[in-house]
Amino acid sequence: MPEKEFIKHPLILENAVEQRLYQLNIASCCTQKNSLVVLPTSLGKTVVALLIMVARLERAGGKLLLLSPTKPLVEQHFSFFSRVLKLDSDQIVMFTGSVSPEKRGEFWENATVIISTPQVIENDLLGHRIQLDDVSCVVFDEAHRTVGDYAYTYIAEKYQQDAKTPLILGITASPGSEDEKISDVCQALGIENVIVKTENDADIRPYVHKKEVEWLMLSLPKDMEEIEVALKKVLDDRLQKLSEFGFPLSAKYVSKKELLTLQKTLSGEMKSGGADSNVYSAISVLAEIMKIEHAVGLIETQGTKPLLAYLKKLEIDASASGSSKAGKRLVNDLYFRQALSLAQNSEAEHPKFYTVRKIVQDQLTEFPDSKIIVFTNFRDTANTVLEALSELPGVFPVRFVGQGSRTGDKGLTQKQQTEILNQFRNGDFNVLIATSVAEEGLDIPATDLVVFYEPIPSEIRSIQRKGRTGRFQSGRVIVLVTKGTRDEAYRWSSQNKEKKMLSVMKNLQNSYGSEKESFDENNPEEDELSQKTFSDFEKEFKNRYQQKENSKEWDSENKDLENGSSEKGNSKEENSANGNSKEKEPGDEFNEQLLQEIRETRDAKNNTAPAKNQAEDSGFFKPESESTDPILKILVDHREMKGGVPKYLEAQGIELKMAQLEVGDYVLSDDMAVERKSSADFAASLLDGKRNLFSQLVDLSRTYKKPALIVEGGDSMTAGHMINPNSIRGALLSIEMDLNVSIFYTQNEEETALLLKMMAKKEQIHEKKYVNPHGKKVAKTTAQQQEYILSSIPGVGPHAARLLLSEFGSLENVFGATEEELCRVKGIGKKTAERILGVVKADYK
Repeated sequence: MPEKEFIKHPLILENAVEQRLYQLNIASCCTQKNSLVVLPTSLGKTVVALLIMVARLERAGGKLLLLSPTKPLVEQHFSFFSRVLKLDSDQIVMFTGSVSPEKRGEFWENATVIISTPQVIENDLLGHRIQLDDVSCVVFDEAHRTVGDYAYTYIAEKYQQDAKTPLILGITASPGSEDEKISDVCQALGIENVIVKTENDADIRPYVHKKEVEWLMLSLPKDMEEIEVALKKVLDDRLQKLSEFGFPLSAKYVSKKELLTLQKTLSGEMKSGGADSNVYSAISVLAEIMKIEHAVGLIETQGTKPLLAYLKKLEIDASASGSSKAGKRLVNDLYFRQALSLAQNSEAEHPKFYTVRKIVQDQLTEFPDSKIIVFTNFRDTANTVLEALSELPGVFPVRFVGQGSRTGDKGLTQKQQTEILNQFRNGDFNVLIATSVAEEGLDIPATDLVVFYEPIPSEIRSIQRKGRTGRFQSGRVIVLVTKGTRDEAYRWSSQNKEKKMLSVMKNLQNSYGSEKESFDENNPEEDELSQKTFSDFEKEFKNRYQQKENSKEWDSENKDLENGSSEKGNSKEENSANGNSKEKEPGDEFNEQLLQEIRETRDAKNNTAPAKNQAEDSGFFKPESESTDPILKILVDHREMKGGVPKYLEAQGIELKMAQLEVGDYVLSDDMAVERKSSADFAASLLDGKRNLFSQLVDLSRTYKKPALIVEGGDSMTAGHMINPNSIRGALLSIEMDLNVSIFYTQNEEETALLLKMMAKKEQIHEKKYVNPHGKKVAKTTAQQQEYILSSIPGVGPHAARLLLSEFGSLENVFGATEEELCRVKGIGKKTAERILGVVKADYK
């Protein structure tokens, strides 16, 4: 390990960050191009980000944005940057869902460094609370997530459109092994430069601690083999039937991915309306296969107890009213009954239980101060391992799972997770029994030993698990593998994918023409480079920018940036394409325009950036004056922000405002609001009284002159539901004729956005209507109305409202109470009392 030196930089506190040449070298290659950096866990990806961010701040000014996928990671980064940067405390801010949108808007204006979860930034962009034009660098932590509808994808696109001097840095330890996925990540982030480092690189090796990986092979007891044989007979029979229907699966170990892919294919055929009887039969058999495949996995990798619990659950589900034919057919199968009987009578434990006990006990006997993580794929297994380890002297285990709860198994809140990790760090617990929640996104203390209770086929997750040891000293990884089972298949799968990932990334690095920074010990030129001192690098680092800043070229670039690049502006044609034309079309051409716009969008997607509204907005609900270009405005329910429709609307140049709407999903004017449903949700709402679509539409019809329902998705409404088509037709007739709700149909989210845009244009521009949400849900009783009035005060929810009304008997008594009297009610705190009195006693303005 090289002798410690510390980074010297005007914006970084002295003796705060250790200097490592490979980090400086990586940073020097990433300050002018959008870059993806792949660096093994514990080798300082955050420090690389820090170096690039401070270099960017010196050069271009503006704001810096660091995005991380989870709240704990955001808190971890915020703590680090607050500790090492020479900036005032109010210049470094942290955004999570716990910070109110109004506060975030204020903090953004004054901040220099913003550290946030991506969902928050996405919502604030869609809600027009923030802009990215003056952000000079965005860092995407765990950049491999930049795929599909994840918030990273939208933010990256928006940033590259709007920023004056954009620079993107993506950092990850495990980007995956699939060429297409990595290519999608690079495309979404606009990557021009890829840097890949491995633990075998010459400049990395001095900082890498030895990490031993041991694959421990185990054999199933005879009792469990008999259960496995019975279950596989059920599985083989169903696979044969599936093949007879024309959908063979020939792999020895059918993966969950294969099953889900086939399920998607079959559903697609069924929804297209052209499916024959074989497709419907195959779907039913596939449901059985997925259940029995899970059962086989349990006996092979977990043991009889988890298997028995699962088989009994299937039996109970099959006996319930309304259960599927597939479920009943499965539990009545002769070999299923045999497997259940064998499991009930078996006293055998999976050899993994004995082995994990021995491994943990041996480690703590030899090294009493050790910290150990045992990773399991299932919560039930975590519970069983916890029980087994609790019996051992000197072993203090704790279960560490995610936030989701299910029957008989409550999850952990983020606060509880943090407390457990602190106790683990302090030595109160010495064994952490964790599910996948501990793989990524939490500040897990360094450990001496990591045990995989079973191998996992994902190379990303495998790398993340292994990275929990060997951080500050040598570590061990032990993977338990049951011979002749899917454990072996998963072992080879993850190993091959890890090798492939490295090969893919190295090829990608070469194809992007990245500057050479991987050191080869056999290359004398690289040896010479590796011997450079920090002072040599620092001179180069400073001289590089000093020369450019003093050049005429740099002066010219600065002027362009100050005045705004002409390329960023929109032409008249672009403004027109984004719906900002001032031309008015007759109202009777509305449908024709909509169809034409949808056709044009389908044929060739508009790639121009949406026009920005440069005018001061005196209020969201007021229409634009005649002298300004019309900017359409739509009020969106906050629950809709998770979908893609708001993004498509925003890309069309529409100004969105997020709110908690009680009635409707989109408010387009004082007269018009829209409820949006997928075709599947529409059909399901007819079967499930709890979803109560008709109640929502009654409220919509009662409160808006022009209520509308959009049914989205080209799928048949009867697909996947045992429902008579006449019932669908009757429901649609009732909605349109009895409730007076107009019904529109769209193929996808993009078409929905185009339809909403045309509706808003007709309401706001042609008919000059305000955008005003005024709908409230119908309160059926006086008590409900009382609860609604009280709970409408910010910070007072329905639960608190019921407590107060139960105590005081009426709204008059609640509003007449003192702060002290309010606080006497169990569950009502000082802040809630202050909020109530603040509303009651405030002068009306």
